Amino acid sequence: MTHDMHRRSLLKAMPILPLAGTASVAAAAEPAPLATPGLTLAMRLHVLIGAPQELGMVDGVRKRVIPITGGSVDGPRLTGKVLPGGADWQSIRADGTADILARYSLEASDGTIISVVNPGYRHGPAPVLARIAAGEIVNPALYYFRTAPRFEVAADSPHGWLGQTLFLCTAARYKDHVALDIFAVG
Repeated sequence: MTHDMHRRSLLKAMPILPLAGTASVAAAAEPAPLATPGLTLAMRLHVLIGAPQELGMVDGVRKRVIPITGGSVDGPRLTGKVLPGGADWQSIRADGTADILARYSLEASDGTIISVVNPGYRHGPAPVLARIAAGEIVNPALYYFRTAPRFEVAADSPHGWLGQTLFLCTAARYKDHVALDIFAVG
């Protein structure tokens, strides 16, 4: 009987042992909380655009292509120009949200060619979107226009960091151009 009592007390204590060991391993694996990423302005783009080319309704969504005709790049991390020849392919949903996929090229001031793939969204109240479509200057705080650009550039160029960094962008749409402030996520 003493043997059974000793065995029962050991069995009751065993489930506590793995939990104590697991907690100390977890504490050792995560010694500090994860850092909240910061944003640092990398560049500002002034992208010149042409008249939208309307494709009509495709699979229930209004499609259009907006030619990119040039522009400038200014900023603490990159300067240069936006090359003509790119475009912004948009799918306009029934609620007015523009699902954007822009693709274009930059030429850095040192001559390096950089490809940009820039997906994002623009949406807001219908009256505000109507004013933008009419070519009016609208305060960008009245609508949402955000993108997440990715840069393709030779890794061994002075701008190789662009292909190794995550970026977020806030943008504004005007009659003949789009203004983009592009931030590196730290």
